[in-house]
Amino acid sequence: MACRLDGAMSQLRLLAGVLRVRCTLGSLWLRGNGSGSTRRCLDSYRRMSSSGSTPVSPAIISSSSYVEEMYYAWLDDHKNVHKSWDTFFRDLQASSPSAEAGEKRPSTLLQGRVGSHSPDTAQKVVEDHLAVHTLIRAYQIRGHHVAQLDPLGILDADLESFIPCDLITSFDKLGFYGLNESDLDRTFQLPPTTFIGGGNSTLPLREIIHRLETSYCGHIGVEFMFINNVQQCQWIRQKFETPGIMKFTNDEKRTLLARLVRSTRFEDFLARKWSSEKRFGLEGCEVLIPALKTIIDTSSAAGIDSVIMGMPHRGRLNVLANVIRKELDQIFCQFDPKLEAADEGSGDVKYHLGMYHERINRWTDKNITLSLMANPSHLEAVDPVVQGKAKAEQFYRGDTQGKKVMSILMHGDAAFAGQGVVYETFHLSELPSYTTHGTIHVVVNNQIGFTTDPRVARSSPYPTDVARVVNAPIFHVNADDPEAVMYVCRVAADWRTTFNKDVVIDLVCYRRFGHNEMDEPMFTQPLMYKQIRRQEQVLKKYSDKLIAEGVGAQQEFEEEIAKYDKICEEAYASSKDEKILHIRHWLDSPWRNFFTSEGEPRSMTCVSTGLEEEVLQHIGQTASSVPVEDFTIHPGVSRILRGREDLVKNRQMDWALGEYMAFGSLLKDGIHVRLSGQDVERGTFSHRHHVLHHQEVDKHTCVPMNHLWTNQALYTVCNSSLSEYGVLGFELGFAMANPSALILWEAQFGDFHNTAQCIIDQFISPGQAKWVRNNGIVLLLPHGMEGMGPEHSSARPERFLQMSKDDPDHFPEFTGDFEVQQLYDSNWIVVNCSTPANYCHVLRRQILLPFRKPLIIFTPKSLLRHPDARSSFDDLTEGTKFRRIVPEEGPASERPDQVKRVIFCTGKVYYDLAKERKQHNLEGDVAVTRLEQISPFPFDLVRAEAEKYANAELVWCQEEHKNMGYYDYVRPRFLTVVANKRPLWYVGRDPAAAPATGNKSTHLNELRRFMDTAFDLSAFLEQNL
Repeated sequence: MACRLDGAMSQLRLLAGVLRVRCTLGSLWLRGNGSGSTRRCLDSYRRMSSSGSTPVSPAIISSSSYVEEMYYAWLDDHKNVHKSWDTFFRDLQASSPSAEAGEKRPSTLLQGRVGSHSPDTAQKVVEDHLAVHTLIRAYQIRGHHVAQLDPLGILDADLESFIPCDLITSFDKLGFYGLNESDLDRTFQLPPTTFIGGGNSTLPLREIIHRLETSYCGHIGVEFMFINNVQQCQWIRQKFETPGIMKFTNDEKRTLLARLVRSTRFEDFLARKWSSEKRFGLEGCEVLIPALKTIIDTSSAAGIDSVIMGMPHRGRLNVLANVIRKELDQIFCQFDPKLEAADEGSGDVKYHLGMYHERINRWTDKNITLSLMANPSHLEAVDPVVQGKAKAEQFYRGDTQGKKVMSILMHGDAAFAGQGVVYETFHLSELPSYTTHGTIHVVVNNQIGFTTDPRVARSSPYPTDVARVVNAPIFHVNADDPEAVMYVCRVAADWRTTFNKDVVIDLVCYRRFGHNEMDEPMFTQPLMYKQIRRQEQVLKKYSDKLIAEGVGAQQEFEEEIAKYDKICEEAYASSKDEKILHIRHWLDSPWRNFFTSEGEPRSMTCVSTGLEEEVLQHIGQTASSVPVEDFTIHPGVSRILRGREDLVKNRQMDWALGEYMAFGSLLKDGIHVRLSGQDVERGTFSHRHHVLHHQEVDKHTCVPMNHLWTNQALYTVCNSSLSEYGVLGFELGFAMANPSALILWEAQFGDFHNTAQCIIDQFISPGQAKWVRNNGIVLLLPHGMEGMGPEHSSARPERFLQMSKDDPDHFPEFTGDFEVQQLYDSNWIVVNCSTPANYCHVLRRQILLPFRKPLIIFTPKSLLRHPDARSSFDDLTEGTKFRRIVPEEGPASERPDQVKRVIFCTGKVYYDLAKERKQHNLEGDVAVTRLEQISPFPFDLVRAEAEKYANAELVWCQEEHKNMGYYDYVRPRFLTVVANKRPLWYVGRDPAAAPATGNKSTHLNELRRFMDTAFDLSAFLEQNL
């Protein structure tokens, strides 16, 4: 016994040193993800141990004492120590020198080893186990690099075209770990960070490698080890490593086959009937349809009852037909060139249209609502729009965890890697006011972008690498293996249910034809398309597989095909009865009970936007106070609140109070108000302060707007990420969900909207014309020439006015409520308010109108604190409303026949003109009229002003350069008003390339020159028309 104990203690002392190294290695693994640092440390330790030296540092002696104590406790009673120590000491004892050694079997840790009695053997055992653990981790990290993902067998899994040296693709690579082929049948203890053992805690090395290859190097490649959450990593390991976990019942396989039949035969049917039509078919990725249905089925089972989807054009018709369940005859009639369009707008091509449908999910027998958002050719532009709509539905339903509403986004590989809005959308995914609690992204990876090879289309190995920035797991899968695809889709849906985080499915497939059916891909990808032409359809492959397995018979398969073909033929015959295309049948965001059943407004009038005195006083008092106790605010904010209090006492308001009146009064009526954008909580110009911050308690804030009324609606004000494209798209989507909400996006400076131009050009301006989609989003764009340089001056009003659809050469008939009718006929409303009261009125009118139009407001900067830019409460009391123009109300208006010049203007320049006119003592000779609503153009009111000052010169004055601003829009409309009988003279800055000068002196000189011209009554006498 003493001999055995001495031998064991000798090994234990050596073990203490080994354990110290092992702890170091473990730390390195966690920090370095199994990188080269681990290998260097392992090599260093091997050199140390091979020299025969034994560590003797105090730390190791201390460790040795601890191990000895554990060993003596174990000798007294094996139950005194943890079972892991018990296992180790049993193995160690079995390998110790003893006269009774022959009575015991060798430890499983030392099987096949000679010289097991030596301390070197114990070192080698630990080293080999560490090596095997490192090998397992290598497969978890880099196994996807050698996965069989390309159904064409041409490309590697990624663009790096290398095989990691730490994956055992041949037995000679065992040497990387200090192992060799003779070790393949040795048994190793498995670490707790793998599930390949199933119910076994040990496996032979050969089986370990086999199971790792099965898990990570087959038709599924998993990227997840960059995730910095152990629980999430363990969850994914369990889903992909557990032996036999990817099982399907025969019924599930038959369902999958039936869905593949529908997906494939739908495209075949379109190809037969309309061989020369663009349709952007799904051939080469037919598995997308059963993939989406699997995601929806799994999510429905978890409680989801509403799914909002966005996708590009490829496969859209198939998704509409076989996922959303749009009537086939409605799809087929879109191909009829003789189909007449109803008078609902311009419409859009069939592969851009959306759809909304409620139905029973046959798999779960639960109600499900599916909405596929309409999308332009700007492939990823719809991403944030979908997220915004999903967030809105969650908000209005009180779905704070995303358990009822979810979003699915489909992408192309080239667009997913190349479009910046993808990154912007990902970065909204976990922000409190923007999260949708997890989105499932499905990438249809054609391995080509139009004609561009991936090797020159992206710098990253995969098109999905952008998702790593938010720790979203990425599941690459060979799209020609339908069962692998379905399994990945289940896991993705379960991930979203479990963790409420984004996840990406990369369907590695191919595009059987060119970019569209008329395109010739052999010009640029000859080798790829030679292989594609030899490629068998996935439907044929999978049906043959099931027949071989005995799951189904050839006759059953053929009957399923015949059944769906008959459905298509019957729908085709029915489609010929359609004579008129109604775009509203393709509406993706219907508003129940807001419009009539025909989609028309319930009235064509707008009630007064004025407010009761008590309401104004109550809102004003709340806006100038802190409604909670023991809340310390900044002294500067205290001064602002005191200033507001003084204004309220004097029944006056500045811009901040005017906005408060609009928002607060709508909240009182149950209207949700959401204001989003960069720095909107405080306001770029420190004027708003809608969120108060406790100066002594971190993260303690107060939103006074939410303390106005007992049963008010919620006010949401949220600083956004530094994004315009993504955030404006998000707010546009949010505004789609509910017409009874005021949704506003504010640019930090007006010209910053140009990075969101795609959303403005493709969605906001033409949205109703293309998709019969009303939207009441409000854009607040700070604007004004104030010497701040080219970038912080102009909100580019000319761009919005150029896209306004009212006819400059047509003088409209003034029938009914002309103001409301004109708004209804417009595509959006463009205003530049010059008073806080009018700003309040136009915001309230936006909600009180019987329809919704986008509202573009050019908001002030210096006017926020201008002493003259204030309004009396009288301008907001009951009976008042938004003033489309503010006519001259001074001495000139009393003697109009004696007025020599009437200056029309808009916005801030009015205050410069008023000041200059007073200095020139021309208040009786020059009238100044402000256009508050620029588009649609107030023809009726402008005509009244022109007729009132029949003897006066008509002048348009603006502070913007002549080729910018409003002049090119208003000039032809003014001439239409006066029937081209009177000229409209221009006063303002000369044409320029940049919106404003960066030199303060130049800015002031320009202002001085056009002010002199504005009040030089002889300036235009000798000019020719």
